Amino acid sequence: MSLRDLAELVRAPAALSVPGDTVAGAAASGGPRPSTPGLIAASVCLYWGGMAANDWADRELDATERPERPIPSGRVSPRQALLTAAGLTAAGVGIAALAGGRKAAAVAAPLAAAVWAYDLWAKNTPAGPAVMAACRGLDVLLGASGGRLRPAVPAALTVAAHTYTVTALSRHEVHGTTPALPLTTLAGTVALAATAAGRRPGPAGLLAGWYAAGYGRAQARAAAEPTASNVRAAVGAGITELPGLQGALTAKAGSPAYGIAVALIAPLARRLARKVSPT
Repeated sequence: MSLRDLAELVRAPAALSVPGDTVAGAAASGGPRPSTPGLIAASVCLYWGGMAANDWADRELDATERPERPIPSGRVSPRQALLTAAGLTAAGVGIAALAGGRKAAAVAAPLAAAVWAYDLWAKNTPAGPAVMAACRGLDVLLGASGGRLRPAVPAALTVAAHTYTVTALSRHEVHGTTPALPLTTLAGTVALAATAAGRRPGPAGLLAGWYAAGYGRAQARAAAEPTASNVRAAVGAGITELPGLQGALTAKAGSPAYGIAVALIAPLARRLARKVSPT
């Protein structure tokens, strides 16, 4: 298994959407602290582990629908994918415990369980989008685990709702959909951006608008022509534009400099997504 194969297996560029969860959670709970970098590393490991587990669970389906993926193409064996998924998940929980102690581990463990529950069971059921949304909400709370969790709940729910829209679209990446779905998720995106912008003008509003414009355009194209390729593009935009929403939430919580730094991940994510697909 080459490094490129590994990067494709775990959708490496998509992990750029993860640090913002941690920072937004930390900002809402009082601001980033010494444990935040370690919790970011833990979140990335859990995310990558979930992506590898996803491909392992979908290996037979991908052989038909996406034969170019690492496992069906023969570039990565099922055993290698499963071991990668398990190793990254264990590393994620362990790093969280080392960085944030028992409180962080108490969030990381159910987060890891939710990720695997999605991959192995919920993904192809009506519960799929809700379970994936719960994963991202818990990821925000992991960032808040160094302080009080309750103040971070609104940010966690906002990121979870965004994730619900992306996951709902992702179920139609292969065969396309009807205009109603991307129109519905677009309405949700506009509402989320308004929530993240807050009531006062400032960085939060600008970043929320940036998020809505980037993700919204892709959804509008999918609504106008709901082909599989346009839906995939909307899903990709939902992943790569998420830092804008996370940055808005961070700025709204009183950390505008961190919010801007988080949002600036989005252009890098878009650039890397051209080389390794985030979906």
